[in-house]
Amino acid sequence: MELILRADVENLGRLGDKVAVKPGYGRNYLIPQGLAMLASDANLRRFENERKKLQAKRDALASAAQSLADRLAAAEIVIEVRVGEGDKLYGSVTSGIIADRLAEKGIEIDRKKIVLDEPIRSLGVYEVPVKLLPELRGLVRVTVKRQGGAEEEPVLAPAGAPVTEAEASGQPEEETA
Repeated sequence: MELILRADVENLGRLGDKVAVKPGYGRNYLIPQGLAMLASDANLRRFENERKKLQAKRDALASAAQSLADRLAAAEIVIEVRVGEGDKLYGSVTSGIIADRLAEKGIEIDRKKIVLDEPIRSLGVYEVPVKLLPELRGLVRVTVKRQGGAEEEPVLAPAGAPVTEAEASGQPEEETA
């Protein structure tokens, strides 16, 4: 089945692309959602008339998403959690908790757009990506600290990994024999 995309579709194509998809995907999802139309001569002419309106709508979405990405970059989320021995968290920090904390700051994000490979299970500072558009991702800084703990200078964890206390204090880790 050949279709003309009326919007950007992740892993398929961009606005105006002619794509071939399986009939069920096109008939049951893309066409009813308004994301595509059949690639006929009449629809091709109709699409060319609509292209400017669709492109303007897409540009408005992109600018709104960019401003949201800037707000996310400026926001810092601090989550206080209960910890046990060895700084192990009771439970974990999930995308739902992060979304709730962002909502408290006035930034509404669907938890499904927060990209966590796995829940956060240790103390530290994390850069968490948020999928805003297929081509645009924002980052939000999430600090996970001990509940009622002393205020410490946060240290950024590289590539989403938590920072050990020895790395945070600048002292080399002790070797075990």
